[in-house]
Amino acid sequence: MFDHLLSQEQLRLRDEVRDLVNWVPRQMILDMDQDRITFPKEFLQEAGRRNLLGCRHPRQWGGRGMDWATTCMVMEEIGVLGYEFACVFGVGAELVCDAIVQHGTDEQREKYVKPLLRGETFAAECLTEPRGGSDFFGTSTTARDEGDHFVLNGQKRFIVGGEGADFFLVYARTDPDPQADPRQALTAFVVDRGPGVETQYRYGLMGCRGGGTARLSFREVKVPRENVVGEVNGAYPVFNTMMIPERLGTATMTIGAARPALEIATDYTAKRKAFGQPVSAFQGVSFQVAEAAMLLDAARSMAYSTATAVDSGEDRHKVRRLVSESKKFITESCQKAVDRAMQVTGGLGYTTILPIERIYRDVRLASIWTGTSEIMSAITAHEWYRERKKARGSSGSRDAWQDAAEAFAEEEIIYE
Repeated sequence: MFDHLLSQEQLRLRDEVRDLVNWVPRQMILDMDQDRITFPKEFLQEAGRRNLLGCRHPRQWGGRGMDWATTCMVMEEIGVLGYEFACVFGVGAELVCDAIVQHGTDEQREKYVKPLLRGETFAAECLTEPRGGSDFFGTSTTARDEGDHFVLNGQKRFIVGGEGADFFLVYARTDPDPQADPRQALTAFVVDRGPGVETQYRYGLMGCRGGGTARLSFREVKVPRENVVGEVNGAYPVFNTMMIPERLGTATMTIGAARPALEIATDYTAKRKAFGQPVSAFQGVSFQVAEAAMLLDAARSMAYSTATAVDSGEDRHKVRRLVSESKKFITESCQKAVDRAMQVTGGLGYTTILPIERIYRDVRLASIWTGTSEIMSAITAHEWYRERKKARGSSGSRDAWQDAAEAFAEEEIIYE
């Protein structure tokens, strides 16, 4: 994040995060990429010890009471370690904690949020299913109401922390009526790892390895009624608020993951010589580096602007649009920046001599998970048309329709 946009307090926190990033041993990064580490508990424990998990949550629950702009800065810095480090850093402390802090009870916050932010326990979010990814309402996982508890059955897949987490935020259908409004038929639960909770399959991934990404099975799992997050059949509001940390967080950590690729490409091309001069002297090279730098700066600008909109309490529809635009633009821009970095480092960039090939593999996930680019475009279009319809005819805005030489030839504009 840009120094000129950060306060002195935020800059001090950034230095703390960078100190954590520099603490991580090189071997941990290599072992995660080879799946020799299947969940980086040691990293999360150290982050918790330093009080760096969930900095925007209230101090009474273990956070630092900071804002979304600060969180974007933190997520970018953590992303420098590698995209998967930021994934596991954010899934528990940002996503799961956010659901409980915003929608849970004080008892749930005491039991689950505090120890998680101290790095003593670990959490994962269970949303995607084998038969559905983007279709949140199509969940086939069910929770049967038994009075003082629910009985959970179903499967969730692509769960970061599926192997390693101590508890899970699980969405399940609690209204058995197939005709029920799906927005009033699902419930969010905190589910402890225990009898009936099974990690069935750990995926072999192209990148983003070492986070214990797995398929989970729930078979007749007893979930106490006090573990309902929010209201019974009230998961939709929880899901809506989760889309901010899930998508804006995903976007900003991609900037951090892409940043080392740009830095390495810059340093390499400044030193590498061809035809008697540094290859950075050739516009074919330097212009690609310049484009990568521009893309990352544009991504930071968009992240900061969206974060301040969230912090200011902007209209939820507009926030939904801005977050969706940010997720798509930033993740795709970062992927382009890493691609440019690989191109200018040539064959060496395609080898394991440089970390660019790992970064390239990792950031490809960014425009797929937590909502694909296509879903982001659909949301953006929906909210933009809504916004424009509301704005039409409002006072204070110039009616640009009139600013054409033949603007009033109405018989030429045919709608039907």
